[in-house]
Amino acid sequence: MKSVEEKSQTTKDDDLIIKKLTTAYSNFIDSVSNNLVYFKDKTTLEFHNNIHKNTFDDTLNYASIRDQFCQKYPIGRSYKIPIPINFDPGRIRNDEFFKKIYGKTKDEVAKNLVTVVWLPKKLGLKIKFNKLNNAAAKLQEVSNELDLLPDSLTKYLNKLGGTFNWRPIAGTNRLSMHSFGVAIDINTEKSHYWRNFQPNSKGIYEYKNIIPWQIVAIFEKYGFIWGGKWYHFDTMHFEYRPELISN
Repeated sequence: MKSVEEKSQTTKDDDLIIKKLTTAYSNFIDSVSNNLVYFKDKTTLEFHNNIHKNTFDDTLNYASIRDQFCQKYPIGRSYKIPIPINFDPGRIRNDEFFKKIYGKTKDEVAKNLVTVVWLPKKLGLKIKFNKLNNAAAKLQEVSNELDLLPDSLTKYLNKLGGTFNWRPIAGTNRLSMHSFGVAIDINTEKSHYWRNFQPNSKGIYEYKNIIPWQIVAIFEKYGFIWGGKWYHFDTMHFEYRPELISN
């Protein structure tokens, strides 16, 4: 993956990214200019960074806010299978950015958790999700619509893997989006996770998924991305990323 250099002027792509950021997180971001994201609390973070990223792991470990957009999330049913190696749109994240908009510590995030009723008619489970940036409200809309799906699909939704859990991603020092209370894992028994499999003789992880498209479509409709569209697949995983799901 090409390194991302610090830039004094924005490109057309950057202008679109800035619009997506400021629209999705308007309660926190004031503006972006001179390679800085200006937050409404008068603090700033770098937009680009000047770190050379020679490998995909470098990009994951040293991602800038700009790097979060370096792979375009494919909205809708048409996406390439097999998924290209290391194509993980949304998996490249800058932890400091999400700490700014959701909370820097477990306790800070916990203060912003509210109750979402999961499948109110079929299950009525009460789960916790972050209220900031409309995340919990959007998950409730997802839940209400999933509740209308045929009963045959409930088996994918009735044993949740969890929402809020302040922890690193397995095998890394990077925070999971579960740490911020904006990710949900559906039934783990019906899911596939790349770390649970061995690569083939060519060193490639072969894609696996049985989550029905009807479920994915509803999540995407309300601003969630799906880990089933990653080369490093995590098909139980949905996270609220409105900046990536907007056209």
